[in-house]
Order: sequence, then structure tokens, then C-alpha cells
Amino acid sequence: MPNNLTRDEARERARLLNVASYDVELDLTTGPDTFRSTTTVTFTATRPGASTFIELAADTVHQVSLNGAALDPARVFDGERITLPDLAESNRLVVVADCRYSRTGEGLHRFVDPVDEAVYLYTQFETYDAHRMYACFDQPDLKATFTLTVTHPADWKVISNSAVAAVAEAAIGVRVTRFLTTPVMSTYITALVAGPYHEVRDHHDGIDLGLYCRSSLAEFLDPPEIFEITRAGFDFYHRVFDYRYPFGKYDQLFVPEFNAGAMENAGCVTFLEDYVFRAKVTEARRERRAETILHEMAHMWFGDLVTMRWWDDLWLNESFATYMSVLAQVTSTRFTNGWTTFANAEKAWAYRQDQLSSTHPIVADAVDMDAVRTNFDGITYAKGASVLKQLVAWVGQEEFLSGLRSYFRRYEYSNTTLRDLLDELENASGRDLTVWAADWLETTGVNTLRPRFETDSSGLFTTFNVVQEPASSPPTASKTLRPHRLAIGLYDRDTEGYLVRRERVELDVVGELTEVPKLIGARRPDLVLLNDDDLTFAKIRLDDRSLATLITDIGRVRDSLPRALCWSAAWDMTRDAELAARDYVSLVLAGVDAEDDIGVVQTLLARAATTLNSYGDPANRKAALRALCERAETLMRAAPAGSDLQLVYATTFAQAEDPDQVARIKAIFDGEDVVEGLALDTELRWTLLTQLVARGVYGDAEIDAELARDATAAGEKRATTARAARPTPQAKAKAWADVMESDKLSNHLLTATMAGFWVVDQQELTRPYVDRYFAEIGDIWRNRSFDTAGSITQMLFPHDVIEQETVERVDAYIAEKDPVSPLRRALVEGRDGLVRALAARARDIEAGKAAATS
Repeated sequence: MPNNLTRDEARERARLLNVASYDVELDLTTGPDTFRSTTTVTFTATRPGASTFIELAADTVHQVSLNGAALDPARVFDGERITLPDLAESNRLVVVADCRYSRTGEGLHRFVDPVDEAVYLYTQFETYDAHRMYACFDQPDLKATFTLTVTHPADWKVISNSAVAAVAEAAIGVRVTRFLTTPVMSTYITALVAGPYHEVRDHHDGIDLGLYCRSSLAEFLDPPEIFEITRAGFDFYHRVFDYRYPFGKYDQLFVPEFNAGAMENAGCVTFLEDYVFRAKVTEARRERRAETILHEMAHMWFGDLVTMRWWDDLWLNESFATYMSVLAQVTSTRFTNGWTTFANAEKAWAYRQDQLSSTHPIVADAVDMDAVRTNFDGITYAKGASVLKQLVAWVGQEEFLSGLRSYFRRYEYSNTTLRDLLDELENASGRDLTVWAADWLETTGVNTLRPRFETDSSGLFTTFNVVQEPASSPPTASKTLRPHRLAIGLYDRDTEGYLVRRERVELDVVGELTEVPKLIGARRPDLVLLNDDDLTFAKIRLDDRSLATLITDIGRVRDSLPRALCWSAAWDMTRDAELAARDYVSLVLAGVDAEDDIGVVQTLLARAATTLNSYGDPANRKAALRALCERAETLMRAAPAGSDLQLVYATTFAQAEDPDQVARIKAIFDGEDVVEGLALDTELRWTLLTQLVARGVYGDAEIDAELARDATAAGEKRATTARAARPTPQAKAKAWADVMESDKLSNHLLTATMAGFWVVDQQELTRPYVDRYFAEIGDIWRNRSFDTAGSITQMLFPHDVIEQETVERVDAYIAEKDPVSPLRRALVEGRDGLVRALAARARDIEAGKAAATS
């Protein structure tokens, strides 16, 4: 477990110190394991004579000098912190150390490209890993300027937050690059990327733009589209924020073995390399990349220019960036269905997270860095953004943006709390947000909204109310009935049979029962849709007639956003065991071909697979999977050649387990069955092969042959997953040992191994590892880094062993071992999933019995 800074320690240090500058010198030519790090920090202390500490993770500390006096590293350095005694009013600290390259995606990560053996480096410091590269006061409210100097191989490009100030030859094959001093910023958004990266440059509106990727991926980089989104983003943010981009140049770098989607280092944004598309991808995947680009760009203002004081207000970064990125998409790019994707993906994530026992308020109680690290979740990102959308509906969009403009100007280059933001929004909107903030930001759980009405003999509403229910899960969730700004849509079939909105009423819903007088006298429609336009954050339910309409005609809802909301309502009902799993799968099979939003199609097919694997009667699973794959194959062969739909249906069909269907998948992979337009490119070949390996059709020879065709880092990952998916005891034993008994795998090869371990129809092979998981997971948290331990805990949790005995194993482990907080949280979340699945299965079994006797 890493150093665990507490909030109280950070507050005390912030009261004591004012940090002015860091001068960091790195030598990257000292070998493959470590690098030399020299840090000079200037800072003042409010209480001369006091002591404090500075963080550093290093193999060896050679020198610690405070105000000219040498301190003995053996006495002041404990492996994570350097004690600084007897501070002066003005201080100058020099630390010289050898720090270790990472292979876990934390700190300064080192990667060797299997294609050409070139070395690539990049940093990832959020939340608390800057001190893995240089000595620093590693907390967000001790901002400073940074000047970085790097000694490196001459053939490397070196990129950081600022532009290059000077380059000098140091020796044969060695250069020294010095960067301009940065504006004031937090340690976690400083950055270094180095190696023989491929570079493309552009310029827009006074901003120098750069794109970088590994040289072996250069042919797949698509600068025109990425720059197009980047230019649109700057134009949008400059217009709505009325504040120029504050960090000079803007580089975007696609780096290997990245742990997250992207990171908002000021002027030096790093991205997951999967966003360099090596094969055909759907428009939904391109939309996701665009959202990520715009999300990180929004952080230049939210988080980098104005930064939360402490990680309690992490949502001020992530929720705002998520909300603003979607707003930028729908108004400034071709991805105008961004709110549909938001409803379908982000909000579904938020609803799921908010119903787990680990749910927490949007404004989290982050007592230490362990708590902070676990809060990068669906609450901080997606629920926060959903609540912001509700806030915009509550105060008005122009008032909201006006408040942001004053917020940026007032707090530029400084740190804030939630109250600072609320003050600016209240001044702009004239609304008192104290109660709103308490109800939405300081509580947990999802309210449920239901329509309740009566009609006369003519079918006209005589009463219409919105009923609000408190959160039902988890049991500890807040019972608050929140204020909602929402719309109610009435939908009828038109002459062509499409469901179109006839009437829309927008209102405030407050308390348990809200009357809607505007609908009195209106004719009852075919579909009543609460939360039309997706303004609020709540689960919605459908009256019987509306549900019947969707079962027969969900694909006939003309517009994508209300259609997505209907799909989401059905999914929520399935997860809550109100709709039988078999009925949800039938709904998807009947309606998916009418869906024209490719992102929704992907989500529906994935949810159908999850439903039959986790929520359905196990006795019905094989038949249900056969039906799903049969439908997918039919739609694949009927889809336009080369279309996104054809590709999505093909990847769904590849999940088949039925022998006849598996034989047809093999024929496609072998080229014996050529589906017109379906390109058997690198990614699709790996998808098909991995499934064929899991079914026992192919094995090591075919994996090795495919890896020879794709001898890249991505190919190694896919081959690793395929090997772990082999249906043999030996394959499972090796995969388990590679993850649990060794720390030699890089972060990406580790996750690739785990991705192939649990295969639904291989439980007779994997069941013994349930006991081993609980026997060994504690040691993982004692011996591995936080990110690595978290990934192992989540990915190897026996989610597929959906039995009461598994639930009891979790309970027993927690009771007996009293695990550390992040491990406890991950186990409780896994338990919640099992309990939900057991309830849904019971509902589906009941539905099956009822159908058999009817």
C-alpha cells in the first residue's frame, strides 16, 4: 500500500506553507530501471521553527539540503516522506535521488515497444503520484510554478506542460531540453512524455497544437479528425467561458499502457492508446473519443486553472468536465446525439453506482488518499454531471454559464470549495442554491418517479400526478425527496405508425406528490414519458399502457433521446427485478433492428448478454443465448455491407456457444464464409479467435499464428487474453499464477490476462479459484500498488459464480479479516452485484413457471 496522506495533514501543511517554485532536473540516461531526479523547491513558512514533510518515492536519496544545511537521508527519509525540521521563514530545499520507472501506469511509466524495441515514457500523477518522479508537496492546494530540465537520448522527443525553452547537446547521443516555466499549477497536473514519438503539428486561434503517438502506430493516427474536434472545442469553450485558454501550447499524446481514458495535464494531455484506431470502429467509438478530447479540454478551466482545494470536491473537476464535454459535442461537432449517449451510458453508470452499498454523496468525505482513489467512480463523474444538467434546467443555461465566467475570473490559478462555486451561480441566477445543494450534492441514492392519473370515459385525464419515491437501495441511501425540474412528454402514433411527441409540460416536482394541472383535460396518449429530455436524475417507471406500447413499438419512437430513455426504464426495471430477464431480452430482440443510434445498439446488445448471463434463469441461458446470437447473425447478414451495424452484430454473434453457431463463426474466421462488407481486420480477427479459443475450437498454435500476424503491443494484449480464455485447467492455473503470484506483468498485460480468466460457461474450471481469491486477495493489497490491487480485486472477483454461497464468502471474509477500506469497498460492491443478480434470477424463474402453466 502506498503512502496515505490524510486530509488533516494536508490542511495543516497548507496553513504552514506557501510554495513558490519547483526546479526539477531529470536524467533519463542512467539505465532501464531508475532515473536521477534533482528537485529544488522554494517556499515560505508561516511559523519559523516548525517542521513538516515533503513526499518522495525513491530507491535511493543521495542528498537532502535545507537552506544550505545537509540533512542525513538515512535519518529524514522513510521511503515515502522526507522530514523537514526547523523551517525558516524563507526556505530552499534541494533533493537528489534515484527514482524507479513504473510498469503499473503510475508515476513515470516505461514501455518497450515490441515492434521496434523503442522506449517510451509518460507520467500519470493523479491523484497522488507526482512524488514518484520528483520531491514535492503533493496536494492540490499547494500550487507553484515548475521549471523542468531533462537529459535524454538525442533521438527522443520530450514534451511537458510548457513549450521548449532551449535544447543543448550534452554528449554524443545525449541532449538536454529545458522547458519554459509554467504558470502556477498543482503537482498532479505536471507531466513529462518522452521517447521517439511520432509528431504532427497544427495551429488554431493563436494556440500551437500537437499530436503524438508511438512511431509504430503512426499509420493509424488520424490527425484531421482529432484536430477538427480540438479546434471545435477551443472555439466552443472560448465562446461560452469568455476566458482564453491559459496554458500556451496544447499537446495531445496517445501513450502506451495507460490506466485511464485520458488525463488533463495542463497543455500536455495524455490519452489511452486505444483511441488510435488500428481497425474499423463504429461511429459510437469515434463519438466516445470526441467526448474524451472535449472532456480533457474542459479540464483546462475546470481543474487546471481553478482547482479544488481538497479531493472532497473532485466532482468540481470531473462532473463539470463531463457535462461541458457533452454540451460542446451537441452544439459544435457532428455528434449531435450526445445527450442520447449521455442518457444511455453515463447516467446508466451513475444509476448503477448510486445503488451500491458503497455509494457516497457527490461531495465526498475524502478523509485520506485511499478514500480519494476509490472515488473516481460513477458518482463523481456521471451522477455529478447528471445533477449539473438538472441544475442547468433549474437555474437556466445562460445564468449557469454566466456564473462560470465570473467563477473563472475570480479564482484563476487558485483553489476553491463548493461554496465558492455556488456563490457565483446564485449571483448569476438569483436562486438560493443552499437547499438544492444539500438535497443533491450531500445525499445518496436514486429517487423513483411514477405517473399516477385517472381518465374519464372519453380517455381524458381528470387527474395527473407525479409520485416521487425515496431511494430503495442500498438500504443506507438517503430518504430525501429531492426537487426536480423535469418534462413530461405525451406520445402518440402518427399516420405512419411512429411514436411522436404531441405535448410537453415542464415543471418543478417537489415532495412525494406533485399535481400537474396543465394535463387535466388532455387525452391519454399511447406513451407517457416522465423526465422527457432527460433533465433530472431519477429512475422512471411506466404505466401499464405505456409499457405495452414499448413492448410492441419501442423501435417506433421517432427521436433517439426519448427512445433511449424508454430503453433505460426497461433496463432499470430488469435490474430491479420488476421486469423478467426473459422479457427484457425479448424486448431487445424485437426492437433492436429499428434502432438507428449505433451507440444504443451496442449498449442494448451488451445489456441483453448481461441479462441472460447474470439476471436470467440459468436453465434458460443456453436457449436465450442461442436466440440472441441467431438474431445477431441474421441482422449481420442483412445489414448494409461495411456498416457499423454489421460490425456490431458480428461481434455479438461471436459470443455464441451453440456448436452449430460456433461452426459458422469458425467458417467466417477461416475465410470459408465471406460476409460481404465484413472486413476481417486485426481487431475482428482477435475477437473471433478469442471466442473460438474459449470454445475449445482453436488453441495455442492459432494464437501464436495470429500474434505473428499482429506482432504489436496490442497483439500481445489480445493474445494474452486468448491464452487465459483457453478451457483447460493448465491455462487457468497459469493465468492465475501470472496475476497473483508474480508482479512481472505490466499493467496492461495484467488486465489482459484477467479479461480472459472468467468465462461464463467455464465454471467447472474456475470454481476452485473462488476459495483462492479470498485466501490471496489480502496479500495483493499488502504487496502491490493501489491501482494494481484495485484492478485485481475487481476483475478477479467471482461475479459469475452467482450463488448465495458466494455472498456468504464475502460476508465471512469481511467479518474475519476486517480488510483495508478500498478492498472492503470493492468486495461490498461485488456482493451487491451478486445479490441483485440472485433477485433478478428469482423473478425470471417465477416468470418462466408462470409462462409454462399459462
